[in-house]
Amino acid sequence: MHAGQRWGFGAFLLVEAVFILTAVFITAVARTSGTDIATSVTFVLVGSMVPTVLAAAVAVTITYLRGNGPFRDLRLAWDWADVKIGLKLGALGLVLTYVAAVIWSRVVGDSNATSAIGELVDGAGLPVAAAVAMFVYVCFLGPVCEEVIYRGLLWGAIERQRWSRWAAFVLTTLIFAASHLEPLRTSLLIVIALPIGIARLITRRLTASVVAHVINNFLPGLTLLLVSIGVMPA
Repeated sequence: MHAGQRWGFGAFLLVEAVFILTAVFITAVARTSGTDIATSVTFVLVGSMVPTVLAAAVAVTITYLRGNGPFRDLRLAWDWADVKIGLKLGALGLVLTYVAAVIWSRVVGDSNATSAIGELVDGAGLPVAAAVAMFVYVCFLGPVCEEVIYRGLLWGAIERQRWSRWAAFVLTTLIFAASHLEPLRTSLLIVIALPIGIARLITRRLTASVVAHVINNFLPGLTLLLVSIGVMPA
């Protein structure tokens, strides 16, 4: 814990509340207006991106108001050694994700193994500009925001309780997986999260886990882009 850090689990709960309430609000607006989220490009983009980005923005704001800022409190210090570790663990994560996804799809069926964002993109038939925006979100913006929330803010809150780094690793991995609100895919998300959490665990900084998360999301994000613009079959 850093000196001057006056935030803990309450900050994380507030950020999660912002995420959930924003998602609920967007869904309610869509239903009130009679819009089908699955076929509306605007709501596909807004519903996928805004809750996570807004929640991460609140997390960063909390570190300024109640701490020392995100670079110190969330361990965002830049180190090329961390980047290399993130790249290696991200590549490992790609392999683990592929193997786990193949096994999981055979267990639950291909239709049940599809992610929520995958279903949205597949159903929306996004135009090129929207598909590129979704690609940027899935591969870059989303991973940064999620790392700020879970292996930044939540990890820091756990450390503030003087719990071990292993406790922080286990709890953030489980909560990260559960927070996607996709019960069928929770066990798969835990597998995906393991290399990302290990990057944070061994470097004690967020940069490595951000890089690992970006690498892990790249191929799925690229696939979504190619499917949504019709280059690949759904």
